[in-house]
Amino acid sequence: MSKPRIWYLPTPSHTAGVFKDETYRRLLAGFDVVENVTDRALTAGEVEEGIAGFDGLVTGWGVMPISAAALQRADKLKIVVHSAGSVKYLFTSEMVTGQLVPGGIRVVSARGAIALNVAEHAVGALIMMSRRWVHDTLNIRNRGMWRDPDKNWSNQFLRGATVGIVSASMVGREVIRLLRPFNVRMLVFDPYLSDWDAGRMNVERVDLNTLFEASNMVTIHAPSIPETDRMIGAEQLRLLRDDGVLVNTSRGSVLDHDALYEQAKTGRIQVQLDVTTPEPLPPDHRLRSLPNVVITPHSSGTGAYGHLTIGEITLGALEHFFSGREPVPGEVDLGNWGQIA
Repeated sequence: MSKPRIWYLPTPSHTAGVFKDETYRRLLAGFDVVENVTDRALTAGEVEEGIAGFDGLVTGWGVMPISAAALQRADKLKIVVHSAGSVKYLFTSEMVTGQLVPGGIRVVSARGAIALNVAEHAVGALIMMSRRWVHDTLNIRNRGMWRDPDKNWSNQFLRGATVGIVSASMVGREVIRLLRPFNVRMLVFDPYLSDWDAGRMNVERVDLNTLFEASNMVTIHAPSIPETDRMIGAEQLRLLRDDGVLVNTSRGSVLDHDALYEQAKTGRIQVQLDVTTPEPLPPDHRLRSLPNVVITPHSSGTGAYGHLTIGEITLGALEHFFSGREPVPGEVDLGNWGQIA
């Protein structure tokens, strides 16, 4: 029996970053793989010309969006596996409803691997900002000050805190898992989270304002969709407690930056932003100047552990699908396309 034909579109440099050598050897051994051996992304036209006859398609960072014309020519295509995070840029919503779903083409994302890295960053940021390590470091380095007498040394740090989690997304759920050993009370705002799921995760479902009012710390993991645009603004931010912590590793558009500045400039809250709008912020942006706002360069998803898990998910998805095993790891719910990140 012939092996499924897979067109592997990412470049060799991408492969080196997300596949262990052994994992990639298993991919090449288990399937009839045609690799992109160039150091560039194939154009949309090249994909359109070459896609016929392939059973599966592997995409990744740097791969161009797939065109409707390419899907029309994909006479044997059954699955697209994205060896990276969001698949929203690969297909338009019209292609999803008009071609992927009717054609029975399955789509997989390795975003779960990246979620491992993002969640680790988020929990680390909650610890760092509540303990104000940056504040202490700069005082010691720049002012020769050992202990700031104005700092609240008895502040509520992570252990035993009430933590608000905005969205029980894939990252949000990994954060919930990582927080369990810290004996925290976890509040979650997510209009799509069922009572059953909340109970299973041992979290409390609350509205957004209650989450901000009751939490010592808030970490944001919502997708960038129209209904979340500047969802967190002045009304919510003013409810956050003094000495509270706000962390955003999701998308900058979820947070009203002007409202955030008005609260942060008072010094009463600590803020860690891994994402902003625009990105990066202009050099003269007001948030850059605040000592209680720590900005990182959209790097929370980076890290060897999560990145090398991408290759495992990619291979696992292909192995499961073509051997008829369900569920397929990392499969995207195309019926929920409008809500995914």
